[in-house]
Amino acid sequence: MKVRLVPLHFAEANERERQEFKDQMARLRDYYGDVAEFLPEVCVGDPLPEADAIVFPQLIFAAFRHNDEMKAYDLPMIVLTSRFGTVEMWDWEIVTYLRDLGCTVFSPYSIEMAKTILRAIAVRRSLKQGARFLMFQDSPGEGMQANIFKRFYWWEKESTETMEEVFGCKLIYRSWKEVGDRAKQISDEEALKISEDWEINQEGVSRMAFLRAVKIYIAVKEVISEIGDVAGVGSNCLNESFNCDTTPCLAWNMLFERDNIIWACEGDTLTLLSTYIIYRSIEKPIMMTNLYPFLVGMAALAHEKIDRFPDIEDPDNHALGVHCGYFGFAPRNFCTQWTLRPKVLEIVNDDAVMVDCCFPKGKVTLAKIYPGFKKLSVIEAEIEDYVQYPGSDCRNGALIRYKDGHRVMDELCSHHSLIIAGDVRPQLRQLAKVFGFSVTEL
Repeated sequence: MKVRLVPLHFAEANERERQEFKDQMARLRDYYGDVAEFLPEVCVGDPLPEADAIVFPQLIFAAFRHNDEMKAYDLPMIVLTSRFGTVEMWDWEIVTYLRDLGCTVFSPYSIEMAKTILRAIAVRRSLKQGARFLMFQDSPGEGMQANIFKRFYWWEKESTETMEEVFGCKLIYRSWKEVGDRAKQISDEEALKISEDWEINQEGVSRMAFLRAVKIYIAVKEVISEIGDVAGVGSNCLNESFNCDTTPCLAWNMLFERDNIIWACEGDTLTLLSTYIIYRSIEKPIMMTNLYPFLVGMAALAHEKIDRFPDIEDPDNHALGVHCGYFGFAPRNFCTQWTLRPKVLEIVNDDAVMVDCCFPKGKVTLAKIYPGFKKLSVIEAEIEDYVQYPGSDCRNGALIRYKDGHRVMDELCSHHSLIIAGDVRPQLRQLAKVFGFSVTEL
């Protein structure tokens, strides 16, 4: 979905400035034609067509003389005035002036930053137009490890209703048991035919286990086709693991690869929404894992069935990133290593599968929307290494460093955290501005 931009010009522009405006519009179409639709230009003060945002290809002195007209426009404004498709530094005073009027003004200083802003505005529109998120669950919290799962906000009616009300999207629920039962009816021959070109790297996975994972993909795809235009999908795969004889990890990978559908684990609709907004806006590799800060101590170690954290300097500012026995699920095109392996967790079927994957070592950003949908958590971090504990529930976890472990413990909004490759804090700040989030940055 492209963002719809309406270019504004000033009636006070002279002939030279009008020509410069036309030249700049041509440049902007070249720079941003892949993410933006440029509508016919409008003179400041005239009514606007239906659009997502205003773009200023040019700013002149007249910007200081149309206060009422500027304040009347209830759209974000993006300043792209340099011949390089970014903000011209001479325009910072006008940008500040417009912001003081109460206008929402973006002044991107790189093409990447501008595209993040434009995509985020388009994502916001897609949600308001009723983007559909499909979640498979039956009785969330009542199944396996109920003492843990019944604590999660994303299963509350309040969470669903608020998410739909705030963003305009639609959460559609279907039975995980029915999908599991349907998968069992699919023949091995159909599963082999569907997956013949998948070229999945796998180790230790039996033929039956692989075909069960393929059949879940087919069964989920049938429901998606029935609903139509699904933006994201997830299931209560661990808590209600008894409703299915496998796990959906391979299905999520193939749905993303083949259909560009966003995923989420464990029925976590906050993660699903966060992944959708962040990935569609920033387009950087992204995944979810459980964070186990070293400061949590035995409460984390016992859950992962390990006896100690890695012996390192500065342990207070470190965490393990582990989910379902490994680093967590991510699509294979995001990863430096990706292997389908047999399951690790006791609470899933013996023939279930899990992905063992790695992101590149180095800078990452941890992020997630807070419960309540008003704040965005942003944490500067780094994947230093990967650590292995054979026979545990952490066969391959990420060793993650951040700056202030005690602040993380005080401010962290969920054990589920998204990991985004690279330092994308500047992009996340702009995204938050588009959606009206406050930012808790650590």
